Amino acid sequence: MTGFLPALSLILIVAYAALSWHVIRHWGGPQSGTRNVRREHSALGMLLLLHAIAVFAPMMQGQMVALGVGHAMAAVVWLMLTIYWTSGFFYRVDGLQLFMMPLASLTLAFALLFPGSHAVHDLFNPAFAFHILVSMLAYSLFAIGAMLAILMLWLERALHARRAAPLLSRLPPLLSLERMMFQVLSVGFVLLTATLVSGVVFSEEVLGRPAAFTHKTVFGAISWLLFGALLAGRWRYGWRGRVAIRWTLAGFVALLLAYLGSKIVLELILHRG
Repeated sequence: MTGFLPALSLILIVAYAALSWHVIRHWGGPQSGTRNVRREHSALGMLLLLHAIAVFAPMMQGQMVALGVGHAMAAVVWLMLTIYWTSGFFYRVDGLQLFMMPLASLTLAFALLFPGSHAVHDLFNPAFAFHILVSMLAYSLFAIGAMLAILMLWLERALHARRAAPLLSRLPPLLSLERMMFQVLSVGFVLLTATLVSGVVFSEEVLGRPAAFTHKTVFGAISWLLFGALLAGRWRYGWRGRVAIRWTLAGFVALLLAYLGSKIVLELILHRG
């Protein structure tokens, strides 16, 4: 399996890049009629099955789970694409794949080059398993929310400039993107709350000591406050448009610093698990 998994990752990197190029090349232009969205959706489903093997097989070591920075990033992007792929059966979400599939290629390449040291814990500890699952789902949803915010900003600027870009013809309406973004952020906020609470339980159950006041804890709390304020502002004052976009991106940056910032510094710079 050692040689098989890197080869599978390389195949997936090329396949995601090729599918991305196909979508971009035929997006809204004169060749857009040659796009078969159903076939693209089926092809992405097959890639996701292979992606799951490439990402989760190295993470599983007997009864243990290993979460190096590279594999963790690839796993989060896999979850993002899985959520996107599943949503495609029920909603019009065309456009997000322009971000996600190139990101899948990049994170798989990063996982090959910088797998990082592995912090290994007992997979069958309920507190740890729940914490990992919920936190990865929360990161995935907030990343999707950030991508929707970027799409909204792109679409809003194009509409204000009255540019009839080919992208606009295939994107959902601005209000639909905004509604979708807040739905994603609402679920993500609930999961982030569960992540912070379960983090305390995880520390007590697995490490045998109270949760420490660390860089990760501080930025995690800041992101929770930012997203909570955004959702409260939406409910109380009807925040929308660029105000909502700014708060969304600020909260996501804080979340990136909370997890990826600490993982990159510890594993790739300090070489510590």
